[in-house]
Formats: sequence, C-alpha cells, structure tokens
Amino acid sequence: MADDLWERIEPLLPMRERRPRFPGRLPLDDRKCLQGILFVLHTGIEWEWLPQELGFGSGMTCWRRLRDWNAAGVWDRLHQVLLTELHRAGDLGWSRAVIDGSHHQARRGGPKRDRARSTAPDPARSTT
Repeated sequence: MADDLWERIEPLLPMRERRPRFPGRLPLDDRKCLQGILFVLHTGIEWEWLPQELGFGSGMTCWRRLRDWNAAGVWDRLHQVLLTELHRAGDLGWSRAVIDGSHHQARRGGPKRDRARSTAPDPARSTT
C-alpha cells in the first residue's frame, strides 16, 4: 500500500488500549491488517484462507479489525476525506454523480407510497 494513502487512513483508525495487568500478545500492526483486508476483498478468497505467509496475520484477525473499523465509522470518514481532497483539487466530476436512498435519507420521509394491492384471490361470495 502506498505511503500517502496510509497517511490518510492512519489518523482515522481508533486507538486500541491494552489492559495494564494482563496485556496479552502485542496486536498486529494496523497497516498489515489493512493490507490483509484489501487482499481478501480484492481476491475474493474466504477470510480463513488468508495465507499467513504473506504477513497479514490470520483472516479472523483481519475480519475482526474490519468489523471494528466499520463500527467506528472509519470508511465513511475516509470517503469524506477523499471527496474533500478531490473537490479542492478540482478533480471531482459532479456531472456524473448519483445520489440514491442508500446514501442519503429523503427529507420529511419523501413521497408517500400508495397502499399495495393484495394479490390474493377475492374470497367467494356467501351463498346464504
């Protein structure tokens, strides 16, 4: 991974505190974990098949770090940082931008939907 990309990501990562009394093993370096995460996402292999010979740690370690970073909002903040940099540089093409409901919630709930019609057959008329 390029150093300039790591310099953008590193400040966004949450700090992990070690227990003072029983600290356990030293945690794997965040940069190595990120490289393992990117390797799994790029190749599409399963987490448990991540080769430890590559030095990224176990697949479960990388998966846990991805889970924790996702919960901490690291990816949303990184997205904002990169968009801001592109906008300042004038390299952001707004003519090709798309916004949908998965990224921004409609204000005031958006348009109201019509009530869905039932697809069940109508009950038979009473013969009594």
